[in-house]
This record gives sequence, structure tokens and C-alpha cells, in this order.
Amino acid sequence: MQILCTNDDGYLALGIRVLASAARNLGQVTIVAPDREQSATSHSLTLHHPLRARRSTDGALVVDGTPTDCVILAVNELMEPRPDICLSGVNHGPNMGEDVLYSGTVAAAMEATVIGIPAVAISYTGDADEGIEEWESVLVRLLEGILKQDKLPPDTLFNVNLPRVDPADVKGIRVTSLGKRRYSDSLTRALDPSGREYYWIGGGEITWSGAVDSDFGAVHEGYISVTPLHLDLTNYSLLEEIRGWQLSL
Repeated sequence: MQILCTNDDGYLALGIRVLASAARNLGQVTIVAPDREQSATSHSLTLHHPLRARRSTDGALVVDGTPTDCVILAVNELMEPRPDICLSGVNHGPNMGEDVLYSGTVAAAMEATVIGIPAVAISYTGDADEGIEEWESVLVRLLEGILKQDKLPPDTLFNVNLPRVDPADVKGIRVTSLGKRRYSDSLTRALDPSGREYYWIGGGEITWSGAVDSDFGAVHEGYISVTPLHLDLTNYSLLEEIRGWQLSL
């Protein structure tokens, strides 16, 4: 099995090294990752300047672009044969609820899914990279469970979040839905040392809500959350209602 490992924290991040080490138990691993931090780049593409790839001293292919760029280059130019699966992560921090809309980690897995390659995005809900290396054996068993299926669902990626607990204490795996999160006072306005005004997005208190099977609820209770994400964003339950509006020009 040919396995593509990528991320949005950059090729030097601990998370991708742990993921690649786990994946080597399952097949041939190729790392194609950004040359720097690319968190919250979502599904952005580099269109207005050329991309370059180089091989690092440890063998990883390093791209001066976004996670989505990495997947496109890996599939079309850098990997031969074509990968059988794309694993993205392990992200340094959670990707739950609306975070999946901003996450470069999830976007890389989504791009692979668009191309027709099964994909799994994996995130750790603890602070930074604290404790990620302890999850390697758990990741092997989790990925084995996914890959042993005869056929993975089309147009679907799996978004996995690991709880902030000792891996020995994890309670199991829950298949979940996306929760909802709100940031309170997430925009900061201040002055720099020169007296010029600036704005900083992020921070603030986070509150969660959602169904009883939500991703945040699962990790809060010490479970691994596995959320199947579909590429089709159409709200099918509203199609007939909106058609009933008889919109016209």
C-alpha cells in the first residue's frame, strides 16, 4: 500500500513524524508536507507563483506551498505509483465543529478525496505537541480498523480527533457528528509599540454545543472521535422548499 502523509504544521512537526511512523506498519510511506506552518489555510491553492519541492535530509518531500498544494503535487508529480490513501496530521490541536472549514489538515484530506483517494485527517486535542508521540500504537490500530474495510465510502473523508488523555486511558472510539463552537471575544484590537492600531483574530473563550453524538462531546469524555465528512454541501432537505420560492428574474 502506498501511503501519502501530509499536514499543515510543516514537515518538521512532531505530529507528522508520529503519523508516518505509525503508517509504516501498514505500507510504504511518502511524506509530502509544507515547508512551514500552514494552519488555518483551509483549502487554499497557490496560483500566482511557482511551487518548488525539495527533499529534506530525512527523506521528506518539502513544498513551499499549502497543504492542498502538497497533495496535488504528490499525486500528480512526486509519487509513483499514485497513493492508495492520504493521511493528514497529526495536527497540533483539535479540528472539530466549524474548525474543519478553516483547517489545512482537513483540507489536505479533502483534496485527496476530491481526486479520488481515500483520506483520513487526524488531530490531537491537547496543547501543541504535548503527548502526541504516545499515540503511535493507538494510531496503528485505528488505521488498521479503517483500512481493513473492503471498500471505503466514496466522496467521504474521516476526521479523527484524539482526546487529551493518556492513550492507556482512552475509552474507545465513537462515530460522531460535527459539533458547533463559538469564540467569545475572539477579535483583539490593540496598539503596537509604534502606536499603530492592529487586530488579532483568535483566542478568547470557546464554548461548544451540538448533538449528543458530537465530536467535542466524545473527546471530552475520553473517546476518540471519528466523523465522516461528505464533500457534497448541498442541504437536500431544503431543495423542494427553496424551489417553492419560484425564484426568477
